[in-house]
Amino acid sequence: MQAASLVVEAVDARDARRQIESLGYAVVAVRTAGARMRLGRAAALPLLHFNQSLLILLQAGLSVVEAIETLAERETRPEARRVLQALLIQLREGRSFSVALEAQPEAFPPLYVASVRANERTGALKEAIERFIHYRAQADLVRKRVVGAAIYPAMVLAVGALVIAFLLFYVVPRFSQVFQDLGDRIPASSRLLLEWGQFAHAHATGLLSTAAVTLAAVAYALTRPAVRLRIARALQRLPHLGEIIRVYRLARFYRALGMLQQAGMPIVASLELVRGLLPADMQQALSNARREIEQGRSISSAFELNGLTTSVSVRLLRAAEQTGQMGEMLERTAGFHEEDISQAIEWFIRLFEPMLMVAIGMIIGVVVLLMYAPIFELAGSLQ
Repeated sequence: MQAASLVVEAVDARDARRQIESLGYAVVAVRTAGARMRLGRAAALPLLHFNQSLLILLQAGLSVVEAIETLAERETRPEARRVLQALLIQLREGRSFSVALEAQPEAFPPLYVASVRANERTGALKEAIERFIHYRAQADLVRKRVVGAAIYPAMVLAVGALVIAFLLFYVVPRFSQVFQDLGDRIPASSRLLLEWGQFAHAHATGLLSTAAVTLAAVAYALTRPAVRLRIARALQRLPHLGEIIRVYRLARFYRALGMLQQAGMPIVASLELVRGLLPADMQQALSNARREIEQGRSISSAFELNGLTTSVSVRLLRAAEQTGQMGEMLERTAGFHEEDISQAIEWFIRLFEPMLMVAIGMIIGVVVLLMYAPIFELAGSLQ
C-alpha cells in the first residue's frame, strides 16, 4: 500500500473524506490546504466594507485578482494590507478564491468561506458577495438597535448611581457632623442615614477601596465566558425577555442558514456551519435536528421537535418545503422575527426609561428629604 496526498475542494472535513473515499482511497487524515502558507497572524479585516468594495470592483469588470490587488494598493492599515497580500499570494499560485479565504480563518469566518465556495462553482461569485453583504447588514442593523436601546438607560443609570454615591459618601457624612449633637430630636429614619454618614466619614478610605475593588471584580467577571453564560441563562428564565432573546438567536440562525441554502449548499453541511451562531444550550438541539434530517425527517419537523422554531417559523418552513424555496423562506422568517424584536425594543425604550428615571429620582428625593428632616425638626422646635 502506497501513501498519497490529495487536494480537493470540499465544504468541510467530512465532505473531503467522502470525495476521496469515492475515488477508492482509504483516508488517514484530513487537513486544510494552505495552512502552512499563512503569513503571520492575520488581523480582523472589516468584512462588510471589504465585500462592499470588492463587489463594486467585480461589477466594474475586474477579475478577482485585479480587485484584490486594487484593494491591497489602497489599504493603509498594515494588518489589513497583510491579509490582502496573503490572498494575492494564494490566488497567484492558482488556488481558488475560497481556498485563499480559508487559509486565513482569523479574517474570514467559515460561514463566508462556505458561501463563496458554493457560488464559486457555478460562477455566481458576485451573487454570493451580494448575499453576504445583505446578511451582515441585517445582522448589524438588529445589533445596533439593541445597543442603541441600551445606551440611554445605561447612561441614566450611571449618572443616577454617581449622584446617589455622591450624596451617600460626601454630602451625608458632612451633614452627620453638623447634626450629631441633636440626639433624640432627629427622626428615626434620618438618624439611620446620619449614622451611616458618621460611619462613612470614619472609614472613608476603606469604603472607597472596597468600592473600587468590587467594581474591578465585577468588570473582570463580566469578561469571563462562564459568568456571561450564567447571566444569559438567568435572563432567559425571565418570562418575556427570555423569549425575545430566544427569537433573536433564532433569527440570526435562520438568516445565516437561508444565505447558505440560497447558495446551493446541502442542508446538513449548512447546519454544521451555522452551529456557532447558537448558544451552547441550543447547539445540542441543533445536533439532534441535523441527525434526524440525515435520517430522512423533514426540516420543519426536526426543528420543531428540538425547539428550534416558533409558531410562525414552523408554518413558513412547511410552506417552503412544499414550494422548494427554503433559502428565501428562511430569510423571510428571519426578517419577520427581526421586526418583532424591533417592536419589542421600541416598547422597552418607551416603558423602561421613564420607570428608571422615576426610580432614580425617588431614591435621590428620599435621601435629600431624610438629610433635611433634622433641619425641619429643629425649625419646628425653635418655633
